[in-house]
Amino acid sequence: MSKRLSFIQLNHLLQTVLEGLPEHRKGKNLIYLIKDAALGAFSVFFMQSPSFLAHQENMQRQAGHNNASSLFGLKTLPSDNQIRNLLDPLEPEHLFPVFAQVSTLLEESGELQAYRSYGDNLLIILDGTQYFSSQEIHCDNCSYRTHEDETTYFHAVITPVIAAPGNSRVIALEPEFIVPQDGHEKQDCERAAAKRWLEQYGPRYATLKAEILDGSNSLQTEQD
Repeated sequence: MSKRLSFIQLNHLLQTVLEGLPEHRKGKNLIYLIKDAALGAFSVFFMQSPSFLAHQENMQRQAGHNNASSLFGLKTLPSDNQIRNLLDPLEPEHLFPVFAQVSTLLEESGELQAYRSYGDNLLIILDGTQYFSSQEIHCDNCSYRTHEDETTYFHAVITPVIAAPGNSRVIALEPEFIVPQDGHEKQDCERAAAKRWLEQYGPRYATLKAEILDGSNSLQTEQD
């Protein structure tokens, strides 16, 4: 019998982690659960539709039910602004246990075999990406670059993935954000963020026989 992971298993894992999100709601505005806001945000990516929540509201009005409720168990459908208000105060690290648990389930179910290559190793690619840029809006966590008289503020992150030659799909792992570090005078950079990621997660992925690829440099993470 196949041990292939099901949507039900992965959805249960996600919801279990979301149940542990810290409560920060105050006053009488307690209609929308923080968990529902997180599920609403995830559902947009899952369905790959920017109008997903609006579509669910129309479905609810016309048919009396919606996919957000049947697939993800949302009790209410928060708006985009309500999702931002509920999720912005939370640190991304609260969701990181999902990555570790998914990789463990994939290994136990045999799904990672499709990603193993020469020497039965897994290939983890570390790559940086920029996801915000502005010459006006900025915060304490911004990086910046100055060109002539203009300063551009931006946010960037290292996004590690398990990949394999010939496989069009990748498995996302814990990200590492490029942000100013306490006690450091210089700006944070991709190399420093990659080093932090290796120090924190390298030992765990070494047990899976992982090889790290950072640009043109390959670093073995197998334990001695």
